[in-house]
Amino acid sequence: MTGVAKTIMLGKEYDEELKARLVATLISLGAVHLSSDWAVAGSQELAGFSVSLSGEILKVESETYVGLSIFGPAELVDEIIFAMNARQQI
Repeated sequence: MTGVAKTIMLGKEYDEELKARLVATLISLGAVHLSSDWAVAGSQELAGFSVSLSGEILKVESETYVGLSIFGPAELVDEIIFAMNARQQI
């Protein structure tokens, strides 16, 4: 599946419901946690984690004043967004 990479801004970094929906979606799709990181620089807080899904690596980042984003192979990112939207409608 590796090919074109894609980054999607999902929403505000402080949207806890959005973060929970993303994590629940990743778990339901079988993602495996690889690593986490956290840093503060001045007024900016940056937190993130990497997961493995379908043999690919995805990176999720939450940054103050920037938002919550997901980065990885375009097809896989699209699949996650579709699944998140379906989960929101439940």
